Amino acid sequence: MCRGLAFLPAVCLERAKDLKTLFRSFIHRADSQKPEKLSVPTSEESMKLRESFENLLANKHGLAAFRTFLMSEFSEENIAFYLACEDYKSTKSPSKLVAKANKIYEEFIRTDAPREVNIDHETKAITKKNLERPTVSSFCLAQNKIFTLMEKDCYPRFLRSAAYQEMAGCLTSKVTK
Repeated sequence: MCRGLAFLPAVCLERAKDLKTLFRSFIHRADSQKPEKLSVPTSEESMKLRESFENLLANKHGLAAFRTFLMSEFSEENIAFYLACEDYKSTKSPSKLVAKANKIYEEFIRTDAPREVNIDHETKAITKKNLERPTVSSFCLAQNKIFTLMEKDCYPRFLRSAAYQEMAGCLTSKVTK
């Protein structure tokens, strides 16, 4: 005889809910970590990718290659967070703003979030406070910290990586043929 979930202690129900969320995040992470098929930029595009991190982010080929590189280093959450914030800033509807803000916070900011980004305690606290009344700039501080981290740490490593060197090598061999 099935008596339903009402007979389980509240602690068990809460733990089951936590486990369900955790499993969902594993599935989401596994799906999001499938490498994207890399397309090759033109030689002109490739030269711009080396000029600045902003150029890399603005180029679909460069962004795809950078994201794949971050996946190989198990730090893809940084670019995912950055892009989620960019999408968030373009949201017009106040009700969607609140929903997106909560989703971003739960996925990337809160302690033990499934894809928690590495930001300091003060930035995390300010961001959480900003979510009491979400605006398009609620995540700006955290997004800027992650941008700087990627620009100063990940981007130079990407430019030295075998993946980027191979991509750049493909371009120079195409140009010299």
